[in-house]
Amino acid sequence: MYGKMVMGNVILVSGPSGCGKTTLCARVVDLARAAGLAVAGVITWPRFVDGRKVGLDVEDLQQGDRRPLAESAGMSDGPSTGAWHFHAAGLAFGAQALARATPCHLLVVDELGPLELERGEGWRAGLDALVAGGYRLGLAVVRPALVAALARRLGTQPPVVTASVVGCDALAARILRELGDWG
Repeated sequence: MYGKMVMGNVILVSGPSGCGKTTLCARVVDLARAAGLAVAGVITWPRFVDGRKVGLDVEDLQQGDRRPLAESAGMSDGPSTGAWHFHAAGLAFGAQALARATPCHLLVVDELGPLELERGEGWRAGLDALVAGGYRLGLAVVRPALVAALARRLGTQPPVVTASVVGCDALAARILRELGDWG
């Protein structure tokens, strides 16, 4: 049903805040679904008020549900990275989605950051899923400063795509072609 289910190809999606990493992942997800492929994992959506990013919501790509994940200011009951204050329930929701994500054709982990790579928290289940396999193509979002740390954790040097809103559709189609023959 899903083709070969060994550790699939992993592509790292990177770039600075606001460059279009999540937009690119969402476009790849849309194209994969349109092709009838099984998509799983999480996308972290920004939440804006008056043009300012004030929070993050996490979406379970298998079920389509969303939960609040983090706030830029204020109190939360989960860990903090300085810039973001995380909700324990949002982290648990995303971790559950990632723990049951495979097998699938496309696994998306948006985003692996300091919580995962420096503290072993957050989307640790996504990191585990990327290493374990059970997908054909994995997209992992990571900031440029953490690319090397993620590559070490994966035990390989995956290709890195720099996200950009300009040319997003063409880049998404190119990434989807990495799935190869999924029949």
